[in-house]
Amino acid sequence: MCGIIGIVGKEEVAQRLVDGLRRLEYRGYDSAGIATLDHGKIERVRAEGKLINLDEKLKTDKPRGTTGIGHTRWATHGGPTERNAHPHASATVAVVHNGIIENYGELKAELQQRQYRFETDTDTEVVVHLVTDNLKQGMAPLDAANAAFDRLEGAYALAVIFANENNLMVGVRNGPPLAVGYGEGEMYLASDSYALAPMTKKISFLEDGDRVHVTCEGVTVYDRAGNTLKRPIRITAQSGATTSKGEYRHFMLKEIHEQPSVIADTLNSFVNPATLQITLPPEIVEALDSASRITLVACGTAFYACMVAKYWFEQVARIPCEIDVASEFRYREAPMPQGGLAIFVSQSGETVDTLEALRYCKRQGQTILSIVNTIESTIERESDLVLHTLAGPEIGVASTKAFTTQLTTLACLALSVSAEKKSQSTEALGAMAEALRHLPALVTKVLKDCVAPIEKIAADIAEARDVLYLGRGLMYPIALEGALKLKEISYIHAEGYAAGEMKHGPIALIDQDVPVVTIAPADALFEKTASNVQETIARGGQVLLFSDQPGINKLAEKCRWSVVMPQAHSFITPILYVIPAQLLAYYVAVCKGTDVDQPRNLAKSVTVE
Repeated sequence: MCGIIGIVGKEEVAQRLVDGLRRLEYRGYDSAGIATLDHGKIERVRAEGKLINLDEKLKTDKPRGTTGIGHTRWATHGGPTERNAHPHASATVAVVHNGIIENYGELKAELQQRQYRFETDTDTEVVVHLVTDNLKQGMAPLDAANAAFDRLEGAYALAVIFANENNLMVGVRNGPPLAVGYGEGEMYLASDSYALAPMTKKISFLEDGDRVHVTCEGVTVYDRAGNTLKRPIRITAQSGATTSKGEYRHFMLKEIHEQPSVIADTLNSFVNPATLQITLPPEIVEALDSASRITLVACGTAFYACMVAKYWFEQVARIPCEIDVASEFRYREAPMPQGGLAIFVSQSGETVDTLEALRYCKRQGQTILSIVNTIESTIERESDLVLHTLAGPEIGVASTKAFTTQLTTLACLALSVSAEKKSQSTEALGAMAEALRHLPALVTKVLKDCVAPIEKIAADIAEARDVLYLGRGLMYPIALEGALKLKEISYIHAEGYAAGEMKHGPIALIDQDVPVVTIAPADALFEKTASNVQETIARGGQVLLFSDQPGINKLAEKCRWSVVMPQAHSFITPILYVIPAQLLAYYVAVCKGTDVDQPRNLAKSVTVE
């Protein structure tokens, strides 16, 4: 959600930074700020709220200088205050940041022991103090930044400027996007190439792990070891639209790769990385704690998010939970319990079936909590309580990042109510919260390691007429979602099944022409799923296995294809394992030449019954 822009230039940059931030407003934000080098001194102007508030402050307090950075921030780690707004700075360094610093707590404790005082509630401030400390030890600015980057864990993009260094900016990408813009006698960094459209059409996109040294004369891209890297310069053709595909062939692929960043943004809005405590608005905590039953209602992909949440609410929070497809819910005239909470999940906030189900629940006296991605939607306006998934605009019709941020939000809700009800031990809750903290980095690893093998496998799957997906427990909804994605964009008939139901009918479909995608981390249910795989193989089925290394070791040699996933706590595996399912659907669709972003007969928001 957050936006970054940086300019190392030859003209005054303050207004140009604000103009670039305005082009990033579509991401959503609630504070903004800029920092420039005014005669070598770092000067900042920040404001809570929209850019118009920053504009007003700049009328009377406009810093000068030809080098600067700017940021739009959606309040995540720390409230939407001017104090927490970026850039964060000391006397010698200023930083803007997207993402999450996972080891923030340890770094902060270390820096506080060295008498560094923290003035904000953000994780970003540790970067400022790390770089400042390195400078005090005599390191050159570039070395000080790189030494600080070496200490960071998580998914993040950063841009850094230094006092008295008018011709230097340093950046790093580890998950969230970061692009370099090439101008005439000046250079740029931005989280989205659209921010740079008025200034340049020459763009290169950094890859995960890239670091960049920017001056007016050019850029040097290098890895952690200092080896110089080459990144192609592309000529963009930006339009007046509020988003662009960047270096990606389709919006869907771009949105799949944005998931480390948006999951981090969503987590930051709920989880304090220092204490691993889930922090929700008190009225939402009270509604969850007092609910006699939770009813989850949604359509399509959002319904599968609700299916996962049912497991979480019942297993972790120990609250009775019902789930319903919105288009059917009100027609069965379900009796609703007194004191019940109804949760409605929608990317657009305008889906008419979901909206009508919401209105039915209101008439039944339920408290309404909506989880939506679009601000000020109809569903939000008609709800008692609301949480926003911080996915940003999702252009591809087939939902990807909206789904994973819905799951992230629902996971935080389940942990919060469990903590309130003390339905799990402190140790168990801590382990689940810790797993969530590592989720953005794990998703980044999946995107780094799994794209190539899945792209290769997709060429085989694209030949199939029918594909089956199997999952058990938390993986059952992910099997359903994987099948839906394949149907939506490749037009291959695909169905998801609970693995234990295979022998109750679907096994009749198995032959050598039917690929069976099995989603099976090596958890407590793995052996049962493995037996279903054995039944499939015995009947000539061609199995694609998504599992971690222990599962691969046990089963992969009997499968035609396999993809190794990172090991993770079972609580977060639904979010992690949907990523390869998304990638498989995408690359199969590319092989078949279908319209990935706008598949036939589908719309992003369904506003008619």
